[in-house]
Parts: sequence; structure tokens; C-alpha cells
Amino acid sequence: MTDTLSINPRWTDLASPRLGSDVIFASDDFFADKARLIDPDDPVFIPGKYDDNGKWMDGWETRRRRAAGHDLCIIRLGHKGIVKAFEIDTRHFTGNFPPAASIDLCVRESGDPDANTLWREAVPITALKGNDRLLVTLPDAMEASHIRLNIYPDGGVARLRVYGHVAFDPQSLTAGETIDLLALAHGGRAIAANDAHFGKPDNLIAPGRGINMGDGWETRRRREPGHDWAILALGCPGIVDEVLIDTAHFKGNFPDRFSLQAAYCPDSPDELAIVQSQFWPVLLEEQTLKADAELHIRDGLAALGPISHVRLNIIPDGGVSRLRLFGKPAQGQTKG
Repeated sequence: MTDTLSINPRWTDLASPRLGSDVIFASDDFFADKARLIDPDDPVFIPGKYDDNGKWMDGWETRRRRAAGHDLCIIRLGHKGIVKAFEIDTRHFTGNFPPAASIDLCVRESGDPDANTLWREAVPITALKGNDRLLVTLPDAMEASHIRLNIYPDGGVARLRVYGHVAFDPQSLTAGETIDLLALAHGGRAIAANDAHFGKPDNLIAPGRGINMGDGWETRRRREPGHDWAILALGCPGIVDEVLIDTAHFKGNFPDRFSLQAAYCPDSPDELAIVQSQFWPVLLEEQTLKADAELHIRDGLAALGPISHVRLNIIPDGGVSRLRLFGKPAQGQTKG
């Protein structure tokens, strides 16, 4: 079994329920509920657990097909996205996995697919293995609002991950409208962090408050001089009016202080932004943090004008649940 995959840490799982994604249709889910297909947790196997239909499996599983055709399910993405890769995970499905699968996608401006919807092939029919993880990277990124997973002819899949980033259109906003410029739902991305031992930096920009310490960015205990940092790209470049930083659930391990650096470099490759970030001007000088608390800051923000990237410095280490940068999109990005 493939235990680890080379998944780009800058990718977002667009099929995550926390973004509002949902499995809206399955041709059959007799043995295992279609909703489990996009569960954010890793699949588990529980020996001896059965329900009324048979062995309980952590994924989507159809009954044994006794006629021509194949099974399928459809996922509605919470936000239209730019898809770069898929992960088809058959962990714990051994004698009941599909021999093959394919993936189609479509773009709907409103509503769900119907009989007239044009689907585009993203992944051709591809052989699968049992108890395995298969990463399929697309040669060219594709836009999608819905994903259709086809399995041939039947069987079970533990998880489907849809990797890419949210496709946010600032033209949907009214001029002068204030939003969280950094939000995952507005196309924000985590670019890099010097350490993410206990939690990924993309959690910083996820919707809502963190549900526990695992739903944040947390570094290991620092045993050398210096401090930890994370670099994020705003989904919508603009002028920041207010900062919110939340240490929800971080009580004995929150950072003592934090500061922000920022720059306007919307066309900069991620690798260059990482190198240059140490020289970015300061957006917010060091501020003291508290355990398990939200801190709203409106005063003391440097007048840097529009920014497209931010560097969060935590001093010296620890965990942060969320970072919000409220402000107005840069001029010319919104409708008049």
C-alpha cells in the first residue's frame, strides 16, 4: 500500500465539507453511505463492526452489480475551484474495491447538473488497487463546480480528494465591500511554513472557528533561537483595515507574540515570495497573544496600500487557530 503521497502542501481539498462541499448523488450506496467519501479524516477499519446491510466500511460502497453498467456519485463543491489533482483512496477495501475508476467534472453557474449538463473528462478510466492511495495530477488545471466519480463496475472507495484552489471572482463584489481578503473561501492559499509539525498552515484560513487544536497551525517546540513563520497569499489583494487572530483551543502552547509582514507581489512565483518574505515591510508590529482567545486589531496597521501576500511570524513557536485580514479589495477588482 502507498502510505504517503507527494501532495503539494499548497493545494486545498476542494471537496472538504468545511468548504460546504457535499455528495449530492450516488447510483447506489447500499453498503456504505456516499457522504463518507469526502470525510476529512483518514479512513479507518473497525473489525467486527456490522450494520443491517453487512460489514461497516468507512467510505462509499455499492452493492454487487448484477447487470451491465457502472456506479457513480456526484460531489457538489462548496466553491467553484481550479482542480489540479485527485486522490482516489481505497484504504481498507481489499476484496471489494473497484478494478477501475474515471473522473469527470462540469461547471455550473447555478444549480446542480441535469440531463443536459456537459461533463468533461478529467481522469480517463484508470486501474485501481485495493487498500491503496492513487494520486492523479492533471496535465492542465481544470475549472469545476461538480465532480463525478465513476467506478467500474461497482465496489467501494474510502475517500476522494479534489486538490486545487478556490476560484474566487472579485467582480462578484460591490465596490467598497469589506471581506476577509485572506479567506480560503475567497481563494486564499497557504504557501509555506518553516514548520507544521502538529497542524497545517492552510487551517489558518479555513471557515469558522477551529474545532480543536488539530484544526489550526501548530509548530514543534522550538529548541533554538529564532521564531516560526507562515506565508499566505491573499485570494483577493486589497487594503487591510482589521486583523483578527484566534488562538482557540491553544492554551498551554499559544505563541507569546506575533507580528505581520506584507507585500504586494501578485505575480510573484511562490518560491520567490518565500525568499523575499523576510524583507517585506511590517504591516503590524509585535503584539502579545492570550490563550484560547480572539484578538481584534484595528489600530497600528501600517499604511502599506494594497497587499497580496502576508507573513505571519509567531514568537517563538506554538499554535494559532485562525488569521483573518478584513479589508477592501484593491481598486479595479470589483464591479462598480
